[in-house]
Amino acid sequence: MSIVVTGATGQLGRRTVESLLERGVDPAEIVATGRSVDKLSDLAERGVRVEVLDFDAVPESVSWLGAGDVVLLVSGSEVGRRVPQHTAVVELARRSGVGRIVYTSAPAADDTTLVLAPEHAATERVIRASGLPFTLLRNGWYTENYLAAFDQARSTGVVSGSAGGGRIASAPRADYAEAAAVVLSTDGHDDAVYELSGDVAWTFDDLAAVFGDVLGREVTYERLTPQAHRAALLEAGLDESTAGFVVALDRDAADGLLGGTTGELTKLLGRPTVPLAETVRSWA
Repeated sequence: MSIVVTGATGQLGRRTVESLLERGVDPAEIVATGRSVDKLSDLAERGVRVEVLDFDAVPESVSWLGAGDVVLLVSGSEVGRRVPQHTAVVELARRSGVGRIVYTSAPAADDTTLVLAPEHAATERVIRASGLPFTLLRNGWYTENYLAAFDQARSTGVVSGSAGGGRIASAPRADYAEAAAVVLSTDGHDDAVYELSGDVAWTFDDLAAVFGDVLGREVTYERLTPQAHRAALLEAGLDESTAGFVVALDRDAADGLLGGTTGELTKLLGRPTVPLAETVRSWA
């Protein structure tokens, strides 16, 4: 049996491969895939099998995927194209007779107004319809999503946004990758749905305070209206679509859609999630 990781050239996929190796999985049992195997050459040197898998050109069959394998489908990054891309991978997995497919989804994907959710919910339906055993990892927010805000705070002393007092239960990407490695390499996860989040839900005032502590300067949270937030993003050079998307995400935070603390990530990890301040300190 092999463990196949898609998107291994990306941050979450790559970290998942690293976590599998750290957990003692034989490198020969891991297949790391991506659009460019050149970016995976160091993994190949460590004994991991590396193969090309382009979500936009998924073949009918591949020699490196077969009966009993476990596949991690890391959700694509191209918003608006994810469903056909994901469907192609699920169909390849079905034709290959894999033992289980693991998918990185979004919080409460099938029962939320979260702007990111529709494509994830559609992919979950495709996976369920495939008849394959599955594990759905409904990943919450990555703390690293606020690295740009940290840079803004470093230069201006301000964090701005339109999330109001909304809370975000984030955890670092490495925690989610480790959880993926756990469910890929252990039994008991067939047809399981895990709502994953950090242990503590923080506000943007909390974020500004942490930034200030780490930077050694005063940092404040500037609460903008959605309209003012959008205007500021456009002035900063974002295009209309991206600015609207960012504002919609802040609206979701304000509505409480990113603040759930389920404890399921900690349960999979067997330890607490890494606190916000610890991750921010690693950026300084």
